Amino acid sequence: MWRSWWFAGLLVACGLFVAAAQDDRRVGVVELLVFLALAVLLSPLVFPRSLTAAQAQERSARDGRPVVYWRPGCRYCLRLRRRLGRRAGQVYWVNIWRDPAGAAAVRAVTGGDETVPTVVARGEAVVNPEPAWLLGRLTP
Repeated sequence: MWRSWWFAGLLVACGLFVAAAQDDRRVGVVELLVFLALAVLLSPLVFPRSLTAAQAQERSARDGRPVVYWRPGCRYCLRLRRRLGRRAGQVYWVNIWRDPAGAAAVRAVTGGDETVPTVVARGEAVVNPEPAWLLGRLTP
């Protein structure tokens, strides 16, 4: 679990350090708020609840929803999540840092790398797809 939160924790610690080093309290508070906002954006909090790879694959086989393999701190995953907006709930999310089977599924698709986001939709696997590609595969 710590692996999913280390980057966000590092941002909070840096924010506290930078804010404490400021002579002007108002500047320190603003800087801390910026670091906190970045920590939230790069944490697992902005993503829908993650499933295990087995759960996501089973559910996807039943209803045809795409599966997105992601990890916290990945700016491309964040871009995909942001562009999906409210439709992000129509996708099954698998955090590869919390699920070794998810990481293995990504390595199988990418030739041994853990490159994310990796999306599997209707039997087709794509590494770092354009958000429009994924949006086109969601049911209206």
